[in-house]
Amino acid sequence: MRDHEDRAVENLFMRVSQNPLITVVDVPGRAAAVFNPGVALLPDETVLLLRIEDQRGMSHLRVARSRDGEGGWRIADQPLLEPGLPEWPYEEWGCEDARLTQIGESEWVIAYTAYSRYGPAVALAKTDDFETVTRLGVVMPPNNKDATLLPEKVDGEWFILHRPITGSAEHIWYASSNDLVHWAKPGCMMMDRGGPWWDGLRIGVGAVPIATEAGWLLIYHGVKNVLERDIYRLGLALLDRQNPRQLLARTTEWIFGPHEDYEFRGQAGNVVYTCGAAVKGGQVWMYYGAADTSVCLAKAQLRDLVEAAQALSDERWLAAGT
Repeated sequence: MRDHEDRAVENLFMRVSQNPLITVVDVPGRAAAVFNPGVALLPDETVLLLRIEDQRGMSHLRVARSRDGEGGWRIADQPLLEPGLPEWPYEEWGCEDARLTQIGESEWVIAYTAYSRYGPAVALAKTDDFETVTRLGVVMPPNNKDATLLPEKVDGEWFILHRPITGSAEHIWYASSNDLVHWAKPGCMMMDRGGPWWDGLRIGVGAVPIATEAGWLLIYHGVKNVLERDIYRLGLALLDRQNPRQLLARTTEWIFGPHEDYEFRGQAGNVVYTCGAAVKGGQVWMYYGAADTSVCLAKAQLRDLVEAAQALSDERWLAAGT
């Protein structure tokens, strides 16, 4: 990586000066927090699917649009996906943390967490205009979340990454499907490292993986508990382009962590958490939630991220399920 020894790893992503981009004062109506957006690049605008938490504590997903992806956000008055509808009981307590995957010229799959008294579950929906949606419903039962769909099929099937929760174990798993509803052929992609590691307590998928010549670039989050506080940071991994079940690289160090006051203070301090990253002119625009309270943006060169994923990897962590 260029000048790697002279630059802190955390300087790969540079925060924009406008941060936070979106706060509750920008949201029409009453809101307690706005965070963890998915992102879609359309021909003439950037779309964010915001997680907005109301003052009951329940979250819905609402569209925000911007011409340049940084300012002038136009936030819809009504949710695109909201909880509490009687025909969707497994979303009674919330629709959360959307990841947006383009699967056709104008069709997008929304992978999100459906939250109810039964726990968090993986749900999918489709849209072609971000004004209306077709729900596919819950496709993976509780307890499961942090799901994202690859934009290309693998061996003729759709491929999903997700995070089932079994006791204290929260690792990244995969599965495949030919219809987006029935998922099979599961396996463990990555495990938390345990112990004092920055990603030792649990890990989960961040943004939709980005296609590169070196493989699928995955931004993932890792959690460490320090003095009864969880700290959320971000690392990188590379998955084989033709066989994403194969892990090629995984950073031993985090590459982005809480640093600014708006990342330390909020509903959940010490948290940076991404659900969406878009590539513009060789640059990765990563939209992220800060302290579960506001929406922020940081940018990095795609080439630098790929090089960092390779340079900071250790083959001891690349064996299946480790």
